[in-house]
Amino acid sequence: MRKIKSFVYLTLFISIFLASCKDNKKDPNEIVLGTIAGPETILAEVAKKVAKNRYNIDIKIKEFNDYQEPNRALDEGILDANMFQHEPFLKKAMADHGYDFTILGKTFVYPMGLYSSKYKNLDKIPNGSVIAIPNDPSNGARALLLLEKAGLIKLDSNVDKASVTLKDIKSNNKHLKIRELDAAGIPRVLPDVALAAINTNYAILAGLIPSKDAIFLETKDSIYANVIVIKTKDVENNKFNQLKSSLQSQEVQAKAKELFKNQSIKAF
Repeated sequence: MRKIKSFVYLTLFISIFLASCKDNKKDPNEIVLGTIAGPETILAEVAKKVAKNRYNIDIKIKEFNDYQEPNRALDEGILDANMFQHEPFLKKAMADHGYDFTILGKTFVYPMGLYSSKYKNLDKIPNGSVIAIPNDPSNGARALLLLEKAGLIKLDSNVDKASVTLKDIKSNNKHLKIRELDAAGIPRVLPDVALAAINTNYAILAGLIPSKDAIFLETKDSIYANVIVIKTKDVENNKFNQLKSSLQSQEVQAKAKELFKNQSIKAF
């Protein structure tokens, strides 16, 4: 009798387990997409409608507030894709954690620009001028690359672009004094410096229009374009190409222009 009861319980357990597995099996037409709460989520909501209408793909959006979580969630299978980061951030995460990810495509550059309330062009920047750049490693490197592209400094070509710091400046013919400050506070010191590197989000909050007010601006070939990321094993799955098409659609482009006051740059 005891053996019969045990067999019944085991059979019941297996049945429940199999039913649970069946219930948890992912819908092949569903994609769980991770974003950071804010404008990127709004763009994802637009893409969600496009994907449903055009491809009958259901995009489920999962918001995060921590920039480390979307990659961890993708690696663990909680997400099928994410859209929140630029390539330098992704490469560091992959190197640090061993993630096997692939960039599916690019979305937009939200350009960093060089601004001045004193000078109209870079040629007028005097020798010995003070230049403000962000003090966090990612945006600091981004600002130094922009200063190099503008012809104001030269960086060590042997150092990874996304990791350059002040010590990697090899040539500074104008003897510029580069000061590292909190990125959000840089617009407030603009009257006190010759030049400042400011991210688009902080520029807009300060009433600056990048395409109009910056005297030098990142372009679509910037390595800081935001990217759509998936697991490498999913590269051949066509539904992810449909996800990319939805996120790069005219509808999403129009919404990005609205959200970023026509300052987003299409990177695809």
